[in-house]
Amino acid sequence: MSTIVEGRVDRRGMGALSAGHLFTDLNQGAVAALLPFLEAHRGISLAAAGALVFASTASSSIIQPLFGVFSDRRPFPALMPLGVLAAGVGIALVGIAPGYLSTLLCVVLSGMGVAAFHPEAARFANYVSSKSGRARGMSFFSVGGNAGFALGPAVATPLVLAFGLPGTLFMAIPAALMAAVLFHELPRLREFRPQEAASGPRRVPAGRDEWGPFVRMTLVVAVRSLVYFGLVSFVSSYYHGTLGTSEAMGNVALTLMLFGGAAGTLIAGPLADRFGRRRVLLASMCLLAPLLFLFSVLGPEAGMVVLVLVGASTVGTFAVTTVMGQEYLPNRIGFAAGVTMGFSIGLGGAGAVPLGVMADHFGLHTVVVVLAFLPVIGAVLAYTLPGKARSSGA
Repeated sequence: MSTIVEGRVDRRGMGALSAGHLFTDLNQGAVAALLPFLEAHRGISLAAAGALVFASTASSSIIQPLFGVFSDRRPFPALMPLGVLAAGVGIALVGIAPGYLSTLLCVVLSGMGVAAFHPEAARFANYVSSKSGRARGMSFFSVGGNAGFALGPAVATPLVLAFGLPGTLFMAIPAALMAAVLFHELPRLREFRPQEAASGPRRVPAGRDEWGPFVRMTLVVAVRSLVYFGLVSFVSSYYHGTLGTSEAMGNVALTLMLFGGAAGTLIAGPLADRFGRRRVLLASMCLLAPLLFLFSVLGPEAGMVVLVLVGASTVGTFAVTTVMGQEYLPNRIGFAAGVTMGFSIGLGGAGAVPLGVMADHFGLHTVVVVLAFLPVIGAVLAYTLPGKARSSGA
């Protein structure tokens, strides 16, 4: 059985997990990039576009805690490669789907692959990280997903521009290759399971589960995710429809925001290990509101600069809240990951539909201003969280 040196992360194990995360979330990021093309070539409304985002986040998020419960009771590491493969195949079929309903079903298939991957992968990211460096280790895992989400538009847009909507079929290729890599790495990754986890579901409790803080933190994640998916859904359309730029420039802005999130993730993880999870989460919420207000009054170029900071403040704490959830519920780390990386994010993603309706009636600028008020709620909730999880001392 492999062991972890205190304060260090197993590079090969984390590399495989982070790469798997990248090639899984690449497909979720592609959904947002495809929306302007679906609007232009298939005539769907902004509300219908928001519904596609909701379908993606709901299928990848609402059922994710169920996969987490399953992995807590009976771990099934093969869900990682199978999830990557399903995520890629689903989004690949979007471009050849004959109608809106079939497009929706393809998005749901992709989302279910995402849901299957995350809890089991987050469990193993916890295993290959040391106790004192969990936030740092989870940041490495999460940055793969952040980078994948950011690369989604960068990969999907040129494919569609070059081949039309059927160009999405090429998205299945990287998913299949990554699934093969993860199948190859499964035997080594299994060696990192703690003895109590490897011995089955009957094990000595790791500590007391703290449900009150966990629920409040879940609400913070939901608020943060509403802001995040509101931006992911409509930044490209905002640049094209409100600021008068091209569809391609709108996707560049979205990509920059998501890469800002990836950079923020690498920064926030070590900061959280050093200064505390709650402090970093609270600081990010306090920064986000003024940044969004500033973005709402700027032009396209200056707005891109602010979007990088918005992405860092919004996405940067995804890994931090995942670790907080696992520390609040040390006996249910798969479930905790499913909720913090899935269900609570899905609650935020559900807001894409009413935000789309609001955009149809009042314009996208109004939506951006509304989003700027939400981090204040997140900051108040984050302030109520304990500085440390008593069960972990972290």
